[in-house]
Amino acid sequence: MRPEHKKKSIRSYVVRAGRMTEAQKAAFGKYWPDYGLSLYNGKVDIDTTFGRSSPRVMEIGFGMGGSLLEMLQAEPEKDFIGIEVHPPGVGRLINGAGKLELPNLRVYLADATDVMEDCIEDTSIDRLQVYFPDPWHKKKHNKRRLIQPQFVQDIRSKLKLDGVFHLATDWEPYAEYMLEVMEAAEGYENLAGVGQYSPRPDYRPITKFEQRGERLGHGVWDLLYKRID
Repeated sequence: MRPEHKKKSIRSYVVRAGRMTEAQKAAFGKYWPDYGLSLYNGKVDIDTTFGRSSPRVMEIGFGMGGSLLEMLQAEPEKDFIGIEVHPPGVGRLINGAGKLELPNLRVYLADATDVMEDCIEDTSIDRLQVYFPDPWHKKKHNKRRLIQPQFVQDIRSKLKLDGVFHLATDWEPYAEYMLEVMEAAEGYENLAGVGQYSPRPDYRPITKFEQRGERLGHGVWDLLYKRID
């Protein structure tokens, strides 16, 4: 399986040549028909896809899927759409969800900006989460960062009124950058107050990487913004 995308000059990710395990490969054959969505099928009717009308959560860049798998189980009343470009992570997530027979997941193996543009209806998402995106540390690579002024407005268009955009990072300069972008963004309200970071909400699991960082004294910064317009 390869990630789906349209042609563009700048990407917020590099597709790593990570090898899939046999279990991850098998998961695509066994579970992709249940969980997989295609960028090339255009706009998705979320209620029809899940067979119910429930609060909708979208996660962009779920990595190896551990946190998202926890959320699927902790919030069974919500329907989750995950977007990821790395096949091993997608394989691991759908393998875990399939074994647990979780019905509240759908996944795109695709470029998130393309999915947002072509597949997701406006004002259709209750919560959109981006956890630990690549900070692209070098200044010459900053243009590759996912969180950009235009992107956060694209996000806003997909959120329902009062829907929440939740960001998290473990790199303080990126946290400061994201805070600057979000504070300047029209149509959002910072749920922690102007210029403030939010405490980690209970629904976001603590990752093993995060636990290790906390023991070493490293911080994690959460930002929660509500669509108000």
